[in-house]
Amino acid sequence: MTTLQPQVELLSRIRHIWESARTQGARSVNTAHVCANWLIGQQIVEAEQGGTKRAGYGKALLKTLSEQLSGEYGDGFSVSALQYMRGFFLGYPELVAKQHALRVEFDTPQIQHAVRGESGGDGAWRPGLLHSGLSWTHYRTLLKVDRREVRDFYEIEASRSGWSARQLERQINSFLFERLAKSRDKKGVLALANEGQAMVRPQDVIKDPYVLEFLDLPESHRLVESRIEEALINQLQAFLLELGSGFAFVGRQRRLTLDGDHFYPDLVFYHVKLKCYVVIDFKVGKLTHGDLGQMLLYVNYYDREVATKDDNPTIGLILCSEKNEAVVRYVLADKNEQIFASRYQFALPSEADLRAEIRRELEQFEQSVPDSPVEGATGKPDLQVAKAAGRTSARAPKPSTKRKAKGIKK
Repeated sequence: MTTLQPQVELLSRIRHIWESARTQGARSVNTAHVCANWLIGQQIVEAEQGGTKRAGYGKALLKTLSEQLSGEYGDGFSVSALQYMRGFFLGYPELVAKQHALRVEFDTPQIQHAVRGESGGDGAWRPGLLHSGLSWTHYRTLLKVDRREVRDFYEIEASRSGWSARQLERQINSFLFERLAKSRDKKGVLALANEGQAMVRPQDVIKDPYVLEFLDLPESHRLVESRIEEALINQLQAFLLELGSGFAFVGRQRRLTLDGDHFYPDLVFYHVKLKCYVVIDFKVGKLTHGDLGQMLLYVNYYDREVATKDDNPTIGLILCSEKNEAVVRYVLADKNEQIFASRYQFALPSEADLRAEIRRELEQFEQSVPDSPVEGATGKPDLQVAKAAGRTSARAPKPSTKRKAKGIKK
């Protein structure tokens, strides 16, 4: 056998995989593409393991394969694309059930059966197994997440919520997992990774901060609440993605009247999974006790005047650029499971920002809570969670002017 013979046989096996996948019907084309790329990655890894150990062998192999396959099939077989396929197999070693894994000696019908298989079907699906709702672009995006438990979370949520690949990338870049994990203990973080975002309590749908980079607004002290509100209405679909699944838009500036006085909450939603109204108000500048009192009024009004007997208690959410955790705790007291205050920011966070934010919250909590019997609105940030996350969000800059009064109109 010549030294070129193994590469010739490898090319033959890859051709067989690719051409078999191309025979699938249009309905399963995405799954066929994903399976084919995984199987090609498997062939490359096995060829590398069986090949010479000399330096540069892997790079030379990929370059040779790229030249041959690009000449025959066109785009899609660059060296970087083949590296992704190799990484795909290594990152998802159990994607296709072993009994269905393709081998070159199998007949084409066997190959098609493997491509169609989903390792037990949706009922037995778990992260790491093939899912027909995830395309090759989804998996390429997921491979950018190094930590397995975090990747599992995004995989579950992408398949459950029907995220496009672009939406998935946005959620990863905004550190959705880390923002949700900040207010959970170790058991809660483990459940988040294994089961995705379960929505049982109001706390389960709240994150801090909310990232509104899609509004393309400047971090400016001149910004007013009405401009943020207007921008969110214009980008409602993107805002619903940031809020999370289950939110249905009800209205904007819906008037509440009490003895001739009129009040106007910024936005009202209904959460179809928690079966409750969600009132959202925006505050430019530092959150005050007056802002919390106003939200308390909105929540009580909706509970007593709007919600039906089948609805659960209303959730109030204040989005502000800065907040004082102690003020939130003492003002809300026994309402801390219905009303929440979270920061907003107009830029995607960095890992360094997230670490700094978690440290800041831990320090603030330790300084303000030791003698307080009142439980925090979102719970104590867990130190082990903070270390595990290793990422957090950027804190919005403090505005230098006074907050513009709003929310009450006569």
